[in-house]
Amino acid sequence: MIKKSILIENKTAITAKNLQLVIKSEIRESTIPVEDIGFLVLDHQEIYISLPAMNLLVESNTSVIICSKNHMPNGMFLNLNSHHIQQEVFRNQIEASAPLKKQLWQQTIVEKITNQGLLLQRITSKSNSLNFLASKVLSGDTTNMEGVAAQQYWKSFFEHDFKRERFGDYPNNFLNYGYAILRAATARALSGSGLLNTLGIHHKSKYNAFALADDIMEPFRPLVDEKVFEIMQNYDEQELNTKIKSELLQVLTRTVYFEDEKSPLMVALQKTASSLQQCFMGKRKKIKYPKLWNLTPTE
Repeated sequence: MIKKSILIENKTAITAKNLQLVIKSEIRESTIPVEDIGFLVLDHQEIYISLPAMNLLVESNTSVIICSKNHMPNGMFLNLNSHHIQQEVFRNQIEASAPLKKQLWQQTIVEKITNQGLLLQRITSKSNSLNFLASKVLSGDTTNMEGVAAQQYWKSFFEHDFKRERFGDYPNNFLNYGYAILRAATARALSGSGLLNTLGIHHKSKYNAFALADDIMEPFRPLVDEKVFEIMQNYDEQELNTKIKSELLQVLTRTVYFEDEKSPLMVALQKTASSLQQCFMGKRKKIKYPKLWNLTPTE
């Protein structure tokens, strides 16, 4: 089942009753089964949410995302007890060897650069060298092919002069919002597989509570890039508004492709997270990343 992504942008009271979320604003009141909600984005400074509602959402593994005054996702609440062998998974993750983490990072960056190359080719209709760079990624990406690829990628991605910056000008604001939503979705999937988001395989900042999500979301970033490019073709707006944010939330239901099936991104992230957990448990050697586009001749 594809779970709903709900965006709330006005003064609202959120409570719980009979496993339903009761959402009451000055205009209307509505209810929705908590089990149907995958993501709840709270983007208004006068939203009240009761503790029973919050607990119900967390127990259902719903990712609750809160936004700051500038409307950018600023934090999230996740279930910390969502897996039946939580302690064993934590122990294996903490004790994972450096060579294993380096190999997992290599796989991740190969996927990211490959996906960047495919998207760039789709957008520009020209061949590029990113596939070649992906083939040169070493264990742990010690030669920083990720950085080399990023430089080429962003230089060719937009027609105008563009600099990718966390706090930069348009369309950085769209990219940042999309990445924040992707990060929350990845963190939710990892938490659901019993993994500790704080402990990354590559990102290591002591101030980063979601280092593992930052690692595993990397190959999926081109989905946000693709959506932002599409928005820029269809909308004149350069500021984040309800319409743009709703468009970016659609990335979560975007179809991606495994060898034997296709699934929405939010479901695919769960499969990827589960495969990473199995890598830590010694049951497999590769993370199961989906293909972002169906490249078969029947496309």
